Amino acid sequence: MGQRNLLPRRSLLLYLLLQATRGFSSGGASSLPLVLNTWAFQKATETAWNTLHSGGSELDAVEKGCGQCEIEQCDGSVGYGGSPDEHGETTLDAMIMDGNTMKVGAVADLRRIKNAIGVARKVIEHTRHTLLVGESASFFAESMGFPSEDLTTQKSLSIYLKWLNQSCQPNFWKNVIPDASKSCGPYKQSAVFVKEEQNVSERRIDVHNHDTIGMIVIGQAGSIAAGTSTNGANHKIQGRVGDSPIAGAGAYADSTAGAAAATGDGDVMMRFLPSYQAVEYMRTGMDPTMACKKVISRIQKYVPYFFGAVICANTSGSYGAACNKLPGFTQFHFMACNPSLRQPSEEIVDCI
Repeated sequence: MGQRNLLPRRSLLLYLLLQATRGFSSGGASSLPLVLNTWAFQKATETAWNTLHSGGSELDAVEKGCGQCEIEQCDGSVGYGGSPDEHGETTLDAMIMDGNTMKVGAVADLRRIKNAIGVARKVIEHTRHTLLVGESASFFAESMGFPSEDLTTQKSLSIYLKWLNQSCQPNFWKNVIPDASKSCGPYKQSAVFVKEEQNVSERRIDVHNHDTIGMIVIGQAGSIAAGTSTNGANHKIQGRVGDSPIAGAGAYADSTAGAAAATGDGDVMMRFLPSYQAVEYMRTGMDPTMACKKVISRIQKYVPYFFGAVICANTSGSYGAACNKLPGFTQFHFMACNPSLRQPSEEIVDCI
């Protein structure tokens, strides 16, 4: 009888031990240091990991990791030569955040400069500002020694010309004349205002339609940094800034709680500060996966058909992710690397 009663206890002990090694997380196991980034951008993960292990800081790792994607033009959604705006120009957004000091450097609508995340780092190091935008941000970059280069490529030009030949469809205008759903501009405001349907998503969703690398790096001692880089939404209206360079929206880092980064429809996601909210959930002790799911669920209440995903990591190195389920987007791929994994690993979560 005693032996039979002992078996469940042993099973329970084994279960608790297993959970402890997993950091009580339904996501990745606790292990430091950690590099985590959105999408299957493996080279970016490797670059950040190698930077960290060669003695670089967490900020160095984020800068080099996101910068690798800018060089590689990851899936055309990061760096030069992708996502031309409605006038055919590629512009870049980026931000970087130090979770120890809470300092942020960011640039938006950056023109003619390829290394956007590098410029964002200079904003921290050489100004008392947080965010620089547009042509003035480009002048700042040039004063910091970044070369001025044409960000247009044959590929981005062909994307733009194809869009023009399709009567500029799709685009981001509404309540204008001529009818933006049928023709190109220039546009003027229409006399009649038509309320937009809340539950209609006109954006075609697939794995090649995303627009950001978001990266989290946690060092062996627990210092945290996060960052983003993107060329924004295809055919965006000139001057548009998405969530990526906005602290708390595109990414957020706090070495006392954790970090998060977002990707997807920035015009929707930035209104909810999902990265900040996820970090605050983790501050209460919430599991990273659950924190990611909660911020996705919060947006779903208002915009059921938005395209978006979030990655989260807490101070112990446990991590997770969540995404909003849509036709053609039912899973989210992201990269992780820590001592337990030994090498960059592509991970997948089912969307909710």
